[in-house]
Amino acid sequence: MGLIIVLVILAVIVIFISLTVKIVPQQRVGVVERLGKFHRLLTPGINILIPIIDHVRVNLDLRIQQSNVPPQTVITKDNVQVHIDTIIFYQIVSPEQATYGISDYVYGVRNITTATLRQIIGNMELDETLSGRERISSNIRIALDEATEKWGVRIERVEVLDIKPPTDIQEAMDKQMKAERSKRAIVLEAEAAKQDVILRAEGDKQSKILKAEGDKEARIRQAEGLRQAQELEALGQAKAIQAVAEAEKTRIELLRNAGLDENVLAYRSFEALEEVAKGASNKVFLPISAVDTLGSVGAIAELFKSNKKA
Repeated sequence: MGLIIVLVILAVIVIFISLTVKIVPQQRVGVVERLGKFHRLLTPGINILIPIIDHVRVNLDLRIQQSNVPPQTVITKDNVQVHIDTIIFYQIVSPEQATYGISDYVYGVRNITTATLRQIIGNMELDETLSGRERISSNIRIALDEATEKWGVRIERVEVLDIKPPTDIQEAMDKQMKAERSKRAIVLEAEAAKQDVILRAEGDKQSKILKAEGDKEARIRQAEGLRQAQELEALGQAKAIQAVAEAEKTRIELLRNAGLDENVLAYRSFEALEEVAKGASNKVFLPISAVDTLGSVGAIAELFKSNKKA
């Protein structure tokens, strides 16, 4: 009997401790009711409760949660049925409101998402729906924020996973997409051909310009070389004439230094003319100064006599 009593006492102690001491993990919280009324929250770590009087109604996870909304079939503004899959990310920010503000906040979030989704898609055409995922997600989040503010739940993100139009419309869209791609391919090919022609024309133009520039440069250099050659030739002739003149000047000075006067020089000139007169020509032109000089000595008469004898 004593052993049984001891075991009973130990069992009572264990049960008392289990009802009194509560260990809460990190990022979790417990809602405690005392005699059926909200009393306090159990924070992470060790918490002490009064058995029978205190009762943990629910334990909540404070981490960001996700909830998949069942696929919805909605009708667009242009009467096309589409299937839309969405997912919602949320977080509990007020455990007390999440417990007492609504019976099931997850179910409430899903229902608001469904209703809001139908309302949004009903005001959009199919093309807008397919390309407006960001707009749909933003509008759903705004609607959820307004509703869940009183539930102690904060909507972190709403994502539209998939939008599926009917099969026949999907096939028509695929055909349209293929046609658009073919059109773009043709346009790109034509644009490439156009660019090729333009580039070839530009290349031919640049080639002709460069060739003309080269011909121009060659003609300029040729003219410059001809000009320099003519200048050098003229300079050489000028120097040659100057050398002849200098030599003649030197010869005259040497004759003058030898004591020869003008009469002697004139006589020597007529000796040269006599040799010229021996030629086939029957006319000889004499300088007036030479005629005056030799007239005084009778040289002209002797010259004409010699011509008559010949």
